[in-house]
Amino acid sequence: MGLLSNLFGNKTQKLIDLQSRGAVIVDVRTKREYESGAIPGSEHIPLQSLSNNISKIKKWDKPVICVCASGARSASASTILKASGIEAVNGGSWISLAKKLHL
Repeated sequence: MGLLSNLFGNKTQKLIDLQSRGAVIVDVRTKREYESGAIPGSEHIPLQSLSNNISKIKKWDKPVICVCASGARSASASTILKASGIEAVNGGSWISLAKKLHL
């Protein structure tokens, strides 16, 4: 492992671990973006309505992997979810996550 991996962990391995624990993939892009292509089985909750869906997400009782187009909105989403006591990570771009997890 490289120095950065030792310090920060292997993100792909973390994502695989979360997937094995039944993580829910939450796509925070707009409706139009989501409808143009998404990870099969992902939940669509646009970033602007994420805070209104915290209780719904908590009921899942599962870790959450947030995705968007580039990773910026999903970073904000994972921060919001973590602040609400939900185990969440930024999965980055939905396309790159699909490749990493072979979805």
